[in-house]
Amino acid sequence: MTATLHTYFRSSASYRVRIALGLKGLETEHVFVHLNRNGGEQFGHAFRALNPQSLVPVFSDGAVSLSQSLAIMEYLEERHPAPPLLPPTIEGRARARQLALAVACDIHPLNNLRVLKFLTGPMALTERAKTDWVRHWIGLGLEALEAELAGGPGDGPFCVGAHPTIADCCLVPQLFSAQRFGVDLAPYPTLRAIDAACQALPAFRQAHPSVQPDAE
Repeated sequence: MTATLHTYFRSSASYRVRIALGLKGLETEHVFVHLNRNGGEQFGHAFRALNPQSLVPVFSDGAVSLSQSLAIMEYLEERHPAPPLLPPTIEGRARARQLALAVACDIHPLNNLRVLKFLTGPMALTERAKTDWVRHWIGLGLEALEAELAGGPGDGPFCVGAHPTIADCCLVPQLFSAQRFGVDLAPYPTLRAIDAACQALPAFRQAHPSVQPDAE
């Protein structure tokens, strides 16, 4: 049975999983969920039955159904250990998880689509105020990541060593989101260098939002 990924081209969380699947060389059927059409297809009864949070991605593999990107990547790592998405040492694995969580838990949630819609909806913020919000929180997070990675071991072109990990799977989509909202990446040379190393790999290029079948 072919595994299935419910995805949306511009979803950062879906983007992470697409990268991870590509790095693992795994074939997956994509089911596209448009987050804006008809009020958001993720709120339909069929998708809510799949994920009550009404969020993408959702990864289904036989009887297994997972709806959090980091849980999906950890599942892929255990189910398909090679090539690895985590470093070989306990210290390296902890660092990769730390960096991935910094993006997935501290930066991304504050510029998630449902948060932005609440800001311009019930909170009645202007588009300019919404953009200022996004740029503030992304900038704050990237500043911390730049300091963390610039002062780290520096033993490879990726976040943790010579091979991409879950940290890179999270960082690259966040940098794409930052650019989409007009965040200046010039102050983050370490992050830009890691992104360049990632973009040299087919798995990252093939997961990019612009080349997805549902891209607008």
